[in-house]
Amino acid sequence: MVSREFDVVTGAFGYTGKYITRRLLAKGREVKTLTGHPQRAASSNGHIEVARLQFERPAELVQSLRGATTLYNTYWVRFPHHGVTYEKAVENSRTLITAAREAGVQRIVHLSITHPSPDSKLGYFRGKAEVEQAIAASGLTYAILRPTVIFGVEDILINNIAWLLRRAPAFAIPGSGRYRLQPVYVVDVAEMAVAAGQESRNVVADAVGPEIFTFEQLVRIVAVNVGSRARILHLPPFMALWLSRQVGRAVHDVVLTKEEVEGLMASLLVSQAEPTGRTRFSEWINRHAHLLGIHYASELSRHFRKNEKGPSP
Repeated sequence: MVSREFDVVTGAFGYTGKYITRRLLAKGREVKTLTGHPQRAASSNGHIEVARLQFERPAELVQSLRGATTLYNTYWVRFPHHGVTYEKAVENSRTLITAAREAGVQRIVHLSITHPSPDSKLGYFRGKAEVEQAIAASGLTYAILRPTVIFGVEDILINNIAWLLRRAPAFAIPGSGRYRLQPVYVVDVAEMAVAAGQESRNVVADAVGPEIFTFEQLVRIVAVNVGSRARILHLPPFMALWLSRQVGRAVHDVVLTKEEVEGLMASLLVSQAEPTGRTRFSEWINRHAHLLGIHYASELSRHFRKNEKGPSP
C-alpha cells in the first residue's frame, strides 16, 4: 500500500494558518491541523483532519505529525498572558520541532518576523530568533519566512485602527509617527509559504509588501478610506500606551503593548530586501474599507478565552 501524503498546519482555524490551508487544499494537498481550538473544526466542513496541539504530551504530538510531508508552523504568542511567556513559547516551539523530526516530517515552513535577533531587548523578536536557531539546528530542511505586519480582512492591527477611527473623536499616535512599516497581504504570505514548502533547499526570506509607509501615513490612509473624522494627535509613547490600556479595559483586551510600540518606533517592521508580496495596501484598503473596523477584533477572545491553559494557533 502507498501511504497518503499530507501536510500539517498549526492553526488552520487561525488567521494566517487559514489562508495557508486554503492554498494547500486548492493545490490538491491533504491537510491536517494541530490546534488548541478543535471545537472550531465545524468551520472546515470536514475538509481537513483535526488534532489537538499538545505541547505537554510530546509522544502524542509525534504521533499527530507522523507521516506528514511538510509542517507549516504559525504558532506564536503576541504577548505574554496567563503564564505563557515568550520563553514558554520558545520551549513549546522546540518541542514541536523535535516532534516533527522524530515523526519523519521532511520540511518545516515557519513564519517568523523581520529583524529577529537573539540579542534583542524585545522578547518577541528575541524569541523568534531563538526558534529560528532551533529550526536551523534540527537537521530538517526548512524555509523561514519573515513577515512584517500581515494585513487582511481578519487582521487585528489594521482592523482595530479602523475601529477606533470610526468611533473615537481622536486617535493617538505614539511619538512622531515617522517610524516606518511595510505591510504584506495575508494571501501573498500564504502563497509564499506554500511555494516554499515545495522547495528542497533551506530558505530564509523576508515576506514584505511593495509599499512602505510611516505609521502616521498608514493611519491617515485608513482614516480616509473609512470616512473617519477623528482628530489625529501625537502623544508621548507612555501617554498613548496609557490611553490604549483604558480602551483595553473597555473592550476586555490588550490593545497595544510597550514592546509593540518600541518595535514600531525602531522601524523593525520594514525590510531592506526587495518586496516579495505583490498586493499594494493602498489599493487593497480602497476595495475593502467597508469591511474594516465594523467590529473590534479581540486578541484574547481569539486565542485565549476558550483555552485558558495557554494560547495556540
